[in-house]
Amino acid sequence: MIVIKNKSALVKMRQAGALLSPIIEKACKEIALPGVSTAHIDAWIEKELARVDMSSKAKGYKGYRHVSCISVNDVVVHGVPSKEMILKKGDVVTIDVCASWKGYCADMARCFIVGGVQEKKASELISVAQSALDIGIEKMVPGNHLSDISAAIQQEVEHYGFGVVRDFAGHGIGKRMHEEPEVVNYGKPGKGPVLLPGMVFALEPMITLGDYKIEIDRDGWTARTVDRSLTAHVEDTVVITEQGPQILTRIVE
Repeated sequence: MIVIKNKSALVKMRQAGALLSPIIEKACKEIALPGVSTAHIDAWIEKELARVDMSSKAKGYKGYRHVSCISVNDVVVHGVPSKEMILKKGDVVTIDVCASWKGYCADMARCFIVGGVQEKKASELISVAQSALDIGIEKMVPGNHLSDISAAIQQEVEHYGFGVVRDFAGHGIGKRMHEEPEVVNYGKPGKGPVLLPGMVFALEPMITLGDYKIEIDRDGWTARTVDRSLTAHVEDTVVITEQGPQILTRIVE
């Protein structure tokens, strides 16, 4: 069952997004620098979450011990922060965090190149992941079907020749990090539940420079491409309203 959020729930989710987004944006731009470990970034995020009275939804989830997933280069999702993983100039990095405020969640991921290096293929990969996310969000309007989102994302990604990961998906979100429905990043339009105001989804295109097939490392978490090609992953928490989709995890200028 897809939970329709009431006004009180949406107030809390909007605040969760407003608190989380500047933390993650700062982590990407000011903390994740060449020579810094992913464990250091995770520790910094944990302190920032505590500072704004947010609770991590990842730490403790199925035994996971960190507040963030930090995925580098060929890692699609669920990269485990480590003192041994030192960022270097030109690395493609995704920082993914889900946290709650007063019991309601916001989930987001940002992908960037360490040091701002503009390697053409890597930059294009990230740009297409972002445009696919934006196009998927545009489909989050009352009366559309769930698969309209999925189809739009797939079409955008494959138009540029990149792969769409099948093994992971976006999801509903609210009191829990993962709620119904699952929002895959591929498929045909016009299928699945009709979208209604008050539904909140975390959309997260995960795309690859090469083949979309992935495998899981021995740690049971780290998911990387079988062919070791570069990946990009971006995510926002979005609510459907009568006036159109509202993104809860972007800084309002």
